[in-house]
Amino acid sequence: MAMKGPKSRIKVGVAGAAGKIGRALVRAVCEHEALTLAAAWEAPGNALLGQDAGQVAGAGDTGIPLTDQAEAGLLASDVVIDFTNPQNTVFLATAARKTGRNLVIGTTGLTAEQLYAVKQAAKKTALVYATNFSTGVNVLWFLARQTAAVLGEAYDAEIVESHHNQKKDAPSGTALTLLEEICTGKGLDPKQSVRHGRLGLTGARTREEVGIHAVRAGDIVGEHVALFAGPGERLELKHQAHSRDIFARGAVRAAAWIKGKKPGFYRMSDVLGLK
Repeated sequence: MAMKGPKSRIKVGVAGAAGKIGRALVRAVCEHEALTLAAAWEAPGNALLGQDAGQVAGAGDTGIPLTDQAEAGLLASDVVIDFTNPQNTVFLATAARKTGRNLVIGTTGLTAEQLYAVKQAAKKTALVYATNFSTGVNVLWFLARQTAAVLGEAYDAEIVESHHNQKKDAPSGTALTLLEEICTGKGLDPKQSVRHGRLGLTGARTREEVGIHAVRAGDIVGEHVALFAGPGERLELKHQAHSRDIFARGAVRAAAWIKGKKPGFYRMSDVLGLK
């Protein structure tokens, strides 16, 4: 009887491959036993175009040059990982809808209209969307929802998030998802309950509000705290990111998981089996 050959690897394309998170993604793809780097691209005019994507990322020679051809990169891949910007993400989602290529999206700062475009693409292809691909952060979201439900309205909930001084959006996408999870646990509407910081005579805190406070300083990779304070006690759930590699490892885990799935809009909680 003929022996079966090794299982073919999943071909992965990385958008924004020369950026900080892009390089971490390339390294993580190269290290994953089920994946292979099939394409890597950047914006036109990037000074590193033409160089080996693995060399740029510190992963060694891959034979994959860094190009500015996003559509060609998409077609060469089974799954594309995108942590770039909202406009580029919508472009890739629209292209993926036409080609059936799978997507793993970690771009934050999407407007409601842009997120709608991503969800429309999910009608034709499978994609995983998360504002944070860290395994620990996804456990934090899960625990925050459960905690909010158990503690109930007698406990006030606040969120404090900290990031480096170059981060462009605030509050972070991770903090907004944390807000949604807490509000789900409390039975509140996030849009009606959120309070972005406090200034002046704001009056006594209501039971229906959840505060979010954003810190931007130095080179903080990412820190999120969900604080629950009630009569005589306080509980804090805290996650600290020490390296961007945690986001990359989660994203490639999602890339390995999504291949072959039915069209749909999946979350990292689906990848991890958190319900």
